[in-house]
Amino acid sequence: MNSGIDRSFVRGRAVLVAGTLGLLLAVGGCGASGDASDSGAKAADGKAASREGFADGPDGAGAASAATESRADGKASGKKAPKAAASHVIRTATLSVEAKSVPKAVAAARAAAEGAGGLVASENTERLDDTRETSHLVLRVPQERFGEVLRELSGSGKLLARTSNAKDVTDQVVDVESRISTQRASVARVRELMDKAERISDVVALEGELSSRQADLESLLAQQASLKDRTSLATITLDLTPPDAPGDDGEEKDDDPGFLDALGGGWDAFVTMLRWIAVAFGATFPFLLTAALGVVVWRVLRGRREARRTAASLPARSAGDNGGAAAS
Repeated sequence: MNSGIDRSFVRGRAVLVAGTLGLLLAVGGCGASGDASDSGAKAADGKAASREGFADGPDGAGAASAATESRADGKASGKKAPKAAASHVIRTATLSVEAKSVPKAVAAARAAAEGAGGLVASENTERLDDTRETSHLVLRVPQERFGEVLRELSGSGKLLARTSNAKDVTDQVVDVESRISTQRASVARVRELMDKAERISDVVALEGELSSRQADLESLLAQQASLKDRTSLATITLDLTPPDAPGDDGEEKDDDPGFLDALGGGWDAFVTMLRWIAVAFGATFPFLLTAALGVVVWRVLRGRREARRTAASLPARSAGDNGGAAAS
């Protein structure tokens, strides 16, 4: 009796354990299949996303570049922001200075420009009279020495006028650089097509296109060189005038003339008159000398002629006197 109960208990226990194991296996199988399906879906989405970013379509390269940039931005989000691009500024200034000695001021301006690492782009000197002159100079100096040279030139004499201007051309410089890069790539593509071309008509058409793009590239390079020159060297225009130079209205800068001014003006007029008399005498001297020589020659010839007449008349008179004496 007891043995039968024990057997039935053991059998029921075994059935319970088997049922529990079966339930656990069923639950594990469902979870595994769900995970597998989720993994497959994620893998499919990843492949689709990869194909969207690096597909063979026309936008594949741009999408790949965008993905790379977004990854780079994500990595750099915790770092410091990159430095801003360097600014490009064109600086110009115009000075009008009254100097006691214009030649000395010109030499000082030239030394200031060359000492700062710059140069004298142009120089125009005009003489007003025997003692006065004016000069117009265009100086090119490095940007970092612009203010220093400007102060030095302003203190070389009496400052009459000063203007300064600064123009930011950073956007223009960046735009030109970008266009140069694009144009170079365009020229390279045309060259590649020329290497692959087989028909003469294609080669001729590509040569024309290459010439046009090369000309555009050279024009952009010239613009870049001009911008680099104007942003690396500032331009200073300097006008130097003497203290008594006439103003814009043609009148002298001095006040009303006094006694000394009148005396000086009268003396200048007297000296000018003597100078003109001397010039007139010098111009007529050859004619006067020729006339004097002519008068001397004429008087000599006339004296000789009178002497001959006198000598010829003396024997006749002597003969007449002797005949009269004999008759008497």
